[in-house]
Amino acid sequence: MKLDTIRREYRYAELTKKSVADSPLKQFKNWLNDAQRANVNDFSAMSLITAAKNGFPQSRIVLLKDISSGGFTFFTNYDSMKGKAIATNNKVGLHFFWPELERQVRIDGVAEKTSREVSVAYFNSRPLESQIAACASAQSSALTSRNKLEEQFKSLQNALDGEHPECPENWGGYLVRPVRIEFWQGRENRLHDRIVFELVENDWKIKRLAP
Repeated sequence: MKLDTIRREYRYAELTKKSVADSPLKQFKNWLNDAQRANVNDFSAMSLITAAKNGFPQSRIVLLKDISSGGFTFFTNYDSMKGKAIATNNKVGLHFFWPELERQVRIDGVAEKTSREVSVAYFNSRPLESQIAACASAQSSALTSRNKLEEQFKSLQNALDGEHPECPENWGGYLVRPVRIEFWQGRENRLHDRIVFELVENDWKIKRLAP
């Protein structure tokens, strides 16, 4: 495969200071709705970037579960690698990519745990099997085999006998409060549109960046 020969033009849309919404969260919601209407696969999936203790950035895909005036919410095991990284350094990055629309969104923000009430409410809304998996798996810990994991799942499933487990204390949500949001729209000849909102003294400032 000759990767250096693969090329396509971006022709879908344009993005200007005049065309964006007056707030980045409103603009994000507009683009998220566009992605859903366009049937983008896993349109709510985002890359979460954290910094490990060794200085290396870590990236993984998580699912956006809420967008509010406060920011972006996802849920996970607090004892996972991402949870431990956030406990050490709560400055994180989020990245959405919707290739069907030739769009990206990059977000810098500060992560904080959601309230216990929010975490429990979302946990209780999940399918029973997903609840059991969250309880049975010590996320990011070393595992001797796949069979061991499935045994742990089955054992807890049998013990519950159709009942729902309580939300574990080490499981819950994070709210990422944004301080910078960049909207990227692919354009012809690689002259892409990049519009950035930056939070300065509690006010969003907007500017255009060169591609």
